[in-house]
Amino acid sequence: MSLLKAAGLFVTTAVAEIVGCWLVYAWLKQSRSALLLVPAAMSLAAFAWLLTLHPTAAGRTYATYGGVYVGTALVWLWLVDGQRPDRWDLLGAALTLAGAALITFGPRSAREVTALPHVDRADDHVHRAGVGDRAGPRERLANDDRLPER
Repeated sequence: MSLLKAAGLFVTTAVAEIVGCWLVYAWLKQSRSALLLVPAAMSLAAFAWLLTLHPTAAGRTYATYGGVYVGTALVWLWLVDGQRPDRWDLLGAALTLAGAALITFGPRSAREVTALPHVDRADDHVHRAGVGDRAGPRERLANDDRLPER
């Protein structure tokens, strides 16, 4: 998955979560119609589904997503809530995005890079070893020729 597609997917995921949560907030805090809970549930379900589309280990995806979420939430603050982010908001977002970049692009050992599924940065190809076969993760890793012999 290209960097641009991954970034777009992270932002889309963040918007789905923010919209779902904001609709619940509008119902609870702004005395809006309970009918808002229907699109809220749909948006939060879309958010959960979108997280599954990210081609890396779940924990790393969630950690990286957190940084993108903070930046997206500040854009929401400005565009929807009408409050311009201040320098501390922007500094905090820059720090979280730097952390997300470190998590995403930091050097990895061969064993970490081949964890299933992952993005092969060498040729920007999504590799899902063993998807559809009956081999377990250990067997798939053991059969991967990129790993040193045990």
